[in-house]
Parts: sequence; structure tokens; C-alpha cells
Amino acid sequence: MSILTRDEILKEVAAKNIEISPFNEDFVGPASVDLHLSNSFRVFDKPKKVIRVVNEVDYRKATKGVLLDEGETFLLMPGETILGITVERIKLCDHICGWLEGRSKFARIGLLIHISASFMQPGIDNHQVLEMSNFGPVPLEIVPGVRICQFIFQRTLGKAAYQGHFRNQCPNEFSM
Repeated sequence: MSILTRDEILKEVAAKNIEISPFNEDFVGPASVDLHLSNSFRVFDKPKKVIRVVNEVDYRKATKGVLLDEGETFLLMPGETILGITVERIKLCDHICGWLEGRSKFARIGLLIHISASFMQPGIDNHQVLEMSNFGPVPLEIVPGVRICQFIFQRTLGKAAYQGHFRNQCPNEFSM
């Protein structure tokens, strides 16, 4: 499997093997595409509630949706985790997969963008959910619209298509 460079990403976008909506070529880097944070979040509702870790676990039962108005921000305290979602919707063909990664400028102030779910399956067609955690010692003011993370694309050996539970997630439904 190979990581796609800027030229290869643009070729795959032109061929519609990668669809990003909205798409702006200015956000394509040397080997990734920057994605923006939407104004839709999920926050943990009752931090002392026990959540049983089983296959049927539903993050929505432990969190509540928050939709910020234009100009509003979210204060993420040290040790706190929230879920965010990207503005961009990404659709991949059956022979391209990818990795969601944070940006080093934010990691250096203690912001993690994903805890463990960074791999994106071939055939996805959704907005990317971010498991945002403040591992630093100071509160972080989270600002919707910022280029918060990057998506790295890879070609697969063989073809496959994701048909899982989170296949059509989007910001409007995410915060409900």
C-alpha cells in the first residue's frame, strides 16, 4: 500500500475515486488533505456514569449533542474528551483507504484529535468523527472552522467497501 502524494490525491479527486465536499485544492498538502472542524459536538453527559464496554455500546447514551452558534467556541478542559465532526464529507472508492491524523501545531499544545479510531475503510462516505482530548495542562478554546486535522490516503491491495454502523454520519444528525 502506498501513501498518495499531492499530485496523486488530485488525480484521484479528478477521477472521482476520492470525493471531498466541500473541496478546496488549497488545503491539499504534500501528502494529505486538511479538514475543518464543524460546529457540531457531543459531550459526555454524566462523567460518573458507568458505561459497560460491550459490542452493543452506544456513545449517544453517554453523551449529549451540542451545536454551537456562529462565533461560539467550546472550552476543553485538561483531561476532558469530546467528540467533534468535520465539515468535509469524504467518499472513497473501493481501492482507497485512509488515516485521520492530528496536526502537529495542535498536538504541541496538548490537543489529540483521535484516541484510537484513526483508520478509515475503503468505500466510506461520511464526515469524520474526531475523538478530541486535551492532554495538556491548560484549557483549550476549540474554534469551529479551524483546519483541525489531516486525512492521509492509501491505495489498497484488492477492493472492499465499508458498510458499517457509522457509514452516513453528518454534522446535523451528529449533535442530535
